[in-house]
Amino acid sequence: MALRELSSLEKYLGLKKPNKYSTQGDKKVPVLQNNNGPPLVGLVTIACHLVKEANRPELLGDSAESRAVVQQWLEYTVTKLNSCTKEDIKTILKDLNLYLQDKVYLAGNQFTLADTFMYFGLHPIIMDLAFQEKEQFVNVTRWFDHIQHYPGVRHHLSPVVVLRNRIYTSRHH
Repeated sequence: MALRELSSLEKYLGLKKPNKYSTQGDKKVPVLQNNNGPPLVGLVTIACHLVKEANRPELLGDSAESRAVVQQWLEYTVTKLNSCTKEDIKTILKDLNLYLQDKVYLAGNQFTLADTFMYFGLHPIIMDLAFQEKEQFVNVTRWFDHIQHYPGVRHHLSPVVVLRNRIYTSRHH
């Protein structure tokens, strides 16, 4: 999965020459052989390198605080989301739903690399949710739908249908 995410990121960034990746270990950690030095190991490390290579520093945050928030969500995606069990999913969605309550993007009001990788990580989870479950996590669903329509992000992933109108009312007639 990580290799496809890196390939999609390269396309999104408009990098002309695709990189060659390999993986190492049981968890298939991505490795990028860097011409100028030692290999780069790990999804976040390689992704940050690609963003810098594409000269798109705003995707890593535009202030010290937003850079820290971006790094936090990138780590969260790799350590929590990408290795979560079925039992963890509801907790992750609840926490993320609360966090996104007053935010457009994970790092506030600016689209960043964190949004891209959280979207990639959540895609199979959101895809499997019933409409009623999506309604329970309205902030996550709103954010997810926005990111899937962000130009150039979705690439290899199929679109997820998200209802804009509630099917059920809270009042009974």
